[in-house]
Amino acid sequence: MSDKAFKDQEQKEAEAEVAEFKHDLGPFVIAAETTRMAMVFTDACEPDNPIIFANDAFLKLTGYERDEVLAQSFNFLLAAGADQEAMEQIKTAFACQTDDSPEIHYRRKDGSEFWASLFVNAVKDEDGAVVQHFISLADTTRTKLAQQNAAMLIDELNHRVKNTLATVQSIVAQAVRNSSDPKIVRESIESRIAALSRSHDLLGREKWDGAGLQDLVDQALEPFSVTEGRAERFTVEGDNVRLSPKATLALGIAFHELATNAVKYGAFSNEAGTISIRWTIETRPDGRWLCLHWREKDGPPVTPPSRKGFGSRVIEQGLAHELNGQVALEYLSTGIICTIDAPVPLVVLDG
Repeated sequence: MSDKAFKDQEQKEAEAEVAEFKHDLGPFVIAAETTRMAMVFTDACEPDNPIIFANDAFLKLTGYERDEVLAQSFNFLLAAGADQEAMEQIKTAFACQTDDSPEIHYRRKDGSEFWASLFVNAVKDEDGAVVQHFISLADTTRTKLAQQNAAMLIDELNHRVKNTLATVQSIVAQAVRNSSDPKIVRESIESRIAALSRSHDLLGREKWDGAGLQDLVDQALEPFSVTEGRAERFTVEGDNVRLSPKATLALGIAFHELATNAVKYGAFSNEAGTISIRWTIETRPDGRWLCLHWREKDGPPVTPPSRKGFGSRVIEQGLAHELNGQVALEYLSTGIICTIDAPVPLVVLDG
């Protein structure tokens, strides 16, 4: 007998068995056919528990036609690569040796996958022998995905907390190293943590999906631009390109350091100085690059520092590392220039 003929014969036998099954159980089968929960019956007298009945809800859940399901082993739905643990859970459920409802990973006809809790009950004949299994499946895909998403978010939160604590630890260590005056140390720590907090607030409003560079500049420099007419002494040019959370935090700290230095020694330490912040996006063979320039002018004459402090190291070394790019500070006599050249994932925002 050819394979096709054998399959046709097997199908006919399955259909005949279904007809007999429906006749014997009558109203119960009608109820199972109309319920919204996916249900099947399998033949416990045959190896691999072939399916002898499947309701419409089961067909809708799996995407199969009825004639594609009948006579199939119940485990034909298992997702590719089902582990031994899942197989053992199903075996135990069919043996009715547990009150648990195992959650199993299944595969639909179109290849998509879903999770379902499995409820197996034995159907016995007059002598007490198990002749069929009545199985219902509760789709738990949404719950499973929510659990996976929650676990991913917790992992991401742990990662961010660790990074934030490491940043705070560095801020504290550098502040203590640069001064022995408790007041100066405290002010240094508080101002930098406040800058970090502002970046966190911005990312929080964006659900940590990144932030616009224009928004970051406005928020980072807001504490420096509301007094002594400084708002008129800022010029900012550039599209509101979107930055990754990592780049947002790094640039937020860098802008704070640059602005703080400008207030103490640079363009904002007199009545005439101005600061220009300008950036463009360049398309290069290796991708898109952010090219940002912080330029001060009309402040007091600038002399290069005898040694680099924490702020300079944050900008030149820390920022370059975080952005995987290049950062340069130039101490020109006419004013400080900071150039940032970095590849970053960017999307131009509307508006």
